[in-house]
Amino acid sequence: MTEPPRERAARRRYVTVCALLWLPPGLGMATMVLLFTERGMSLAAVAGLFAAHSLTVAALELPTGGLSDVLGRRPVLAAAGGLGVVAFALIGLGTSAWLLTAGMVLMGVARALASGTAEAWFVDTVQACSGPDAELRTGLARGGSATSAALAAGILLGGALPWLLGPGSDLGARLSEATSGAVLPLSVPLLLGAGLRLVFVAYVLAALREPPRPPATLRSVLRGVPVTVVEGLRLGGRDALVRRILLAAAAAGSALAAVELLVPGRTTELTGSNASGAMVYAALSCAGFVCSGLGSHLAPLTARIAGSGERAVLVSLTAGAGGLLLLGVTATSVHPAATALAVTGFGLVYLGLGAAAPNENDLLHRQVSRAGRATALSVQSLAQQLVGALTGLAVGVLRPGPLPWLLTGAVLLAGALLWLRRSGERAVQVTGVRARRRASPRRSARISPS
Repeated sequence: MTEPPRERAARRRYVTVCALLWLPPGLGMATMVLLFTERGMSLAAVAGLFAAHSLTVAALELPTGGLSDVLGRRPVLAAAGGLGVVAFALIGLGTSAWLLTAGMVLMGVARALASGTAEAWFVDTVQACSGPDAELRTGLARGGSATSAALAAGILLGGALPWLLGPGSDLGARLSEATSGAVLPLSVPLLLGAGLRLVFVAYVLAALREPPRPPATLRSVLRGVPVTVVEGLRLGGRDALVRRILLAAAAAGSALAAVELLVPGRTTELTGSNASGAMVYAALSCAGFVCSGLGSHLAPLTARIAGSGERAVLVSLTAGAGGLLLLGVTATSVHPAATALAVTGFGLVYLGLGAAAPNENDLLHRQVSRAGRATALSVQSLAQQLVGALTGLAVGVLRPGPLPWLLTGAVLLAGALLWLRRSGERAVQVTGVRARRRASPRRSARISPS
């Protein structure tokens, strides 16, 4: 069957938006902490700056998802890009604590506005073109691959630019002198990120045409956003399949939090110094994003081999849990064989989570209507962030070693085992949400709790 040209165009534009959206954060990952310390911030102050960003995202995740559902995808994405320009510029040029705090807060607002909005645009457009049963998994997988590739490329480029402009470079010295120290070599990746945000805004306004929607007024926005947010929060309680998706996202958040908190210490222990450990961790992070992108690319194939999207999620999350188990059993050894197993486990975690996400989201989009799509994605993102934060607190009080890895591996495995139980096939209409439930011919249509 020939794919409609509009559907191919929507997929191509979605992939481009994903790449443009995530390349600037990748550029900032490599240098932001070092830039803050270069500006005179203490470690506690740096932690406070990142906490301001995280709390802003968590507080605005659901309201901005509702805003996208009520106001439209394109204006919300454009606003996210515009705020990102200001945020990256403030962080790149700011020399005082309040300027840097303002930059991190604005970056958090932009992150919340963009959360799920591009994906919601893609699904809206494809379903408007090919109907509610349109094939989504391939586009979602390619968007995930583009996101991972952009982050990996951003980390590499963001780490290379300050090195090229660092001590001994006439260009870096002239740049700092010409700007009276406002632009340091460490600032350059962030300022490049601000420029890329301008490109992102231009592309969104030019390329992301939306299916027609009722005109939004201030009154409709103020009334519609709270209603949409409430419906999104109720969704997981009403729909067994959506509840599994949210729990799987929470388990993935736990796994990622463990990796991000524990692996830097292991690389430092392995190499013997903070500087070399940081370099190894940056290389590992880049490899992790590559594995995640590969997993996303393989998501449609995984679903075909497994026989369904639900079984693909089961297989993928189980693989990720196996990766955490490998990291756990090698936690106390620096033997080369143990190190090789740990690196394999690290890659397996990202590969499994990357393969699971497009299949989970394909199922999610078939459960929700356009009126609540971005909100549902925001609820999913919030579940991942909150459980990740709680896992970080728990891991922080445990002794380093196998136990933190094995506990988070058990959490991810529990998230995988939820998918052993299948949903029924009966459609149920709810406000703003299309909840399909599959009834087995041998069992009651009533769904047992997940």
